[in-house]
Amino acid sequence: MTRSTTRTRRPRPPRGAAPPVLALGPVALPVHPRSVLCAVLLLVLVAAAAAATLAMGRLGIPLTRLPAVVTGAGEATEAFVLGRLRGPRLAVAVGTGAALGLAGALFQSVTRNPLGSPDVIGLGAGAGAGAAFAALVLPGVVPVPMGALAGAALAMAVVAAATGTGLRHPGRLIVAGIGVAAMAQAFTHFVVSVMARDQAGVLSAYVNGSLGARAWEHAWTIWAVLLLALPFVAALAGPVTVNEMGDELADALGARASATRTGAVVLSVVLSAAAVSVAGPIAFVSLTAPQIARRLSGAPGPNLALSALVGALLLVAADLAVQQSPVGDGLPVGIFTMGFGGVYLGYLLVREWRKGVL
Repeated sequence: MTRSTTRTRRPRPPRGAAPPVLALGPVALPVHPRSVLCAVLLLVLVAAAAAATLAMGRLGIPLTRLPAVVTGAGEATEAFVLGRLRGPRLAVAVGTGAALGLAGALFQSVTRNPLGSPDVIGLGAGAGAGAAFAALVLPGVVPVPMGALAGAALAMAVVAAATGTGLRHPGRLIVAGIGVAAMAQAFTHFVVSVMARDQAGVLSAYVNGSLGARAWEHAWTIWAVLLLALPFVAALAGPVTVNEMGDELADALGARASATRTGAVVLSVVLSAAAVSVAGPIAFVSLTAPQIARRLSGAPGPNLALSALVGALLLVAADLAVQQSPVGDGLPVGIFTMGFGGVYLGYLLVREWRKGVL
């Protein structure tokens, strides 16, 4: 007599099932295993690039000495390099890259437009013009971060009004953004060349995006804005993802498309303005970081955490190239990101044109 045995198998989740959800109080965030793996790898790469920034070059701190220097047990020269030269610059690079990556991810998601980056549509140039006006025309009257915020908000308002359809039409958005960016850059160069000729050298680096001569006050500024923005970013993550499905469906699911779009745009403006106020208008990080993050994760939605990590990695790597490459010695980091981002922008324009979007 043969005895049959029955093995109990665990039920497998169906393909396409919803990913696990991480609950943070009233906020529920989907967790994709591939995104988590990518986030860990990006953190490792950012840490490696940061260590290389501190260790390489003539004044570099050997990796074996870094723990002692960080804890205050290093030599005076090493403490000076970490505390005055490379430490603040590195902290500003990481924070600025993360802020630009977040701003780009939010903006591209709610506009449903891969070309709708804050710097492509003139937001970064407007923030730079506002910062230059506050620093040179109204020194001590208007803080530079407030000037950058006002300039970014004004540029965004002009672009939205010039399109006639708000932020929805990609082609009109790009054309209006190019015009606003050109006007903002012309104003910035006018202020720099006519009203502050004695500071032209320093300011010319700033208007191209520079991390040179950064101090801890710049690092505190960008990181304070990031920490204050994080709760709002977490609260918007779910509604922004739903908003990508269309306004009607988003409203039906309770995401309130119009309010979500407004909140995301305002948050994008604030993050971009903070980045510009500490490092100048660094181009194309907010355009490329969300696109790279989306392709790495393969998950729908804005991929906010990955976009921030990719933005930080791009800017730290570009600044490392500026400091260590004989070709880039003394150049603003924005020139490096502009070269890389310009090629990527051309690729996106061709792709969108072939799809019939433009």
